[in-house]
Amino acid sequence: MKLYTYFRSSAAYRVRIALNLKGLPYEAVPVHLLRDGGEHLRADYRSVNPGALIPALALDGVTLTQSLAIIEYLDEAHPGAPLMPADALGRARVRALALTVAADTHPLTNLRVLKYLKHELGVSEEVKIEWYRHWLREGLGTLEALLAGDERTGEFCHGDTPSLADCCLEPQAFNAERFEVDLAAYPTVARIHARCAAHPAFGAAHPARQPDAE
Repeated sequence: MKLYTYFRSSAAYRVRIALNLKGLPYEAVPVHLLRDGGEHLRADYRSVNPGALIPALALDGVTLTQSLAIIEYLDEAHPGAPLMPADALGRARVRALALTVAADTHPLTNLRVLKYLKHELGVSEEVKIEWYRHWLREGLGTLEALLAGDERTGEFCHGDTPSLADCCLEPQAFNAERFEVDLAAYPTVARIHARCAAHPAFGAAHPARQPDAE
């Protein structure tokens, strides 16, 4: 398997975590999102992923895109160390937690949105960063409300083993630390983040430990 990745991409980070949790070896193919205007925008990468987004997973002559679709494929194709609960209600909850990050929060803080704000709409660097922090706080607040006080929340987002939801939560926690958003306001998120950070599969996926880390 080849994973087209960028060390700070939240979406690629999710897939790296899932691959590690599954114990699946893969070849990392770095695609730099900033160098030379963005290597993901070049024709050679668009031939891999026409959406020019990271990540993409190439295997068995096909290429998969969209981080959540990739992770669910991995979970179905490699059922050991499952990332989804066995029951339908549990799966619905885990997907809702994951989508709170991947659909509601991350698209508003994605690099292409930030570049558009700055270069096309002319907002200052300070306003751009405050935009990022605002939507990150909104998403973290929703996650906290969904997790806190729910008896299905355990050591991780759903029970005591990592799931798709944790694959999404941990990159958001990394982003919060990077952009100086205090996780103390989100104690359940912070607790799960600490649990994830101590897990070897999450640690090996951390941006600082990637071959293209700067």
